[in-house]
Amino acid sequence: MPSSSDSRASYHFLLGYQAELDQETELAIKEYQLALQTDPASNYLKARLAVLYFTAGDVPSAVRFADEVADVPGLDAQMLGQIGGMYAAAGKPEKALRLFNRAIEQEPQRSEHFFAKGLLQANQKQYVEAEDTIRAGIKISPDSAVGYYYLGRIGVEARDFDKATTHFEQAVALNPAFEPAYVALGSVYEAKQDRDKAIGIYRRYLQGVNPKNRDIRHHLIRLQVSAKQYDDALRELQEMLAEDPSDLDAQLRMGLVYGEQKDYPKAIQQLKQILTVRPTELKVRDYLGYLYEETKDYANAMEAYRYNLTLEPSYFEGHLHLGVLQYRTKQYAEAIQHLREASLLNPKQPEAHIVLGLSHFQVEQYEPSLQAFQEGIRHNPDNADLHFNAGTAYDKLNRFDEVVKSMQTTLALDPHHADAMNYLGYSYAERGVKIEEAIALTKQAVALRPTNGYYVDSLAWAFFKKGLLAEAMAEMKRAVALVGDDPVIYEHLGEIYLKQQHLSDGREALLHSLELDPSNDKLMQRFRELGLGDPAKEERIRQALRRVSDRKSATSAPAQQ
Repeated sequence: MPSSSDSRASYHFLLGYQAELDQETELAIKEYQLALQTDPASNYLKARLAVLYFTAGDVPSAVRFADEVADVPGLDAQMLGQIGGMYAAAGKPEKALRLFNRAIEQEPQRSEHFFAKGLLQANQKQYVEAEDTIRAGIKISPDSAVGYYYLGRIGVEARDFDKATTHFEQAVALNPAFEPAYVALGSVYEAKQDRDKAIGIYRRYLQGVNPKNRDIRHHLIRLQVSAKQYDDALRELQEMLAEDPSDLDAQLRMGLVYGEQKDYPKAIQQLKQILTVRPTELKVRDYLGYLYEETKDYANAMEAYRYNLTLEPSYFEGHLHLGVLQYRTKQYAEAIQHLREASLLNPKQPEAHIVLGLSHFQVEQYEPSLQAFQEGIRHNPDNADLHFNAGTAYDKLNRFDEVVKSMQTTLALDPHHADAMNYLGYSYAERGVKIEEAIALTKQAVALRPTNGYYVDSLAWAFFKKGLLAEAMAEMKRAVALVGDDPVIYEHLGEIYLKQQHLSDGREALLHSLELDPSNDKLMQRFRELGLGDPAKEERIRQALRRVSDRKSATSAPAQQ
């Protein structure tokens, strides 16, 4: 009660107290303020106001009242604990610790005061002191599941997951219905990459405590999917839908599971069913587009992405996924339009910049291609792939010094970037410079990806430039076996044969290269200069030229109505 004998103070105090009981915080604050006007010396009223203001989210007012009463004698242990908790939450640990210690002095038989102090010490990373304090509380209440739960939390904070696991298990043993301990224990097993034990914990909770807890059930399903336990996840989802057929979240997760199982028809059917109820769910339709892509139904995939853009023209994923699909299907002009929009909407996302640059690259717009990569680098300076692709654009623009810098930057960011190793090594070899470094780089690339025939070709070409013909031939034959018909690889094979004075084999390899790419005028001319004859008179080359001509005619012919 207020210290004043004024009946008005008592009246407003009682009204405030009743409002507190009714959880009407604003009314309680108002009544206590009126009581305080009549009895301004009441530390009890100030303490109540500190707690209530904190509850209402007005931290400055709460701290102001708390500071007036924190050090005065006479506050009971419960009030000391409340104000201490408020100080702890307000980021004033020293003041909080003083109040918790006073509460412990007043009520050494109450474990709650020790637990509050221990948690504060853990938050200050004083893990040894925190554990000692919590254990002192447990000594008072040895059956306290909460105490062991707090010890587990200290273990998590200290990254001692084995200790945390032991304590959470003790909490569950003491109180088999204590949900926070199950959730924390499952999370620790997940942090330890032990999905099976995490799944077992959540199953234990659902079977023994609350089988209707949707959050735990969905978490269990996510774990089952990540562990590829698709049948178990589907059974859980079917049970949830049997209980509530209108649970669209469960329906969506079922579609995702079908997608993970690569059962695309069922996944597509499931998502289409959801969209009939929620036609404006952009992410659901976006995933539907991805599933259509997986079945190579590109028309329906594009329709899904486009429909999302009619609903939300600034939907980043819609522009990105439509642009990437158009790039994959060689619709470069349309891809450029959507990828440019995506890169503006979310410049921190590197994929939009990369595929935009590649789209320009494919239509030989090398300057815009470079600009796209550079803009991506401006927003994502540590992305190795952006630097690599910028290097390829510099190469097309005959800016070799920048090619080298870009590839070196790529390798500095990602020392295992095999494409950059191969590109820089081949570039050196092709120009006849830094051959030792070219061999070292291409060797590293091949070591990282030994079945990549193009890397093997680069290594062979570096050996050739060094004059190591036997090594060059061995690697080039391996490249041919890995890649098959590739005009550049056969051209390289022919050059090695000729250098070894195997004229017939060399001539045959060069002719095969021209058969694969009869537009290589430079090789045509070299063939003649080597005294190997006129390749244009070879029937196989004439047939190849006719095939190219026929394809061009078919491509340029107007569509029939």
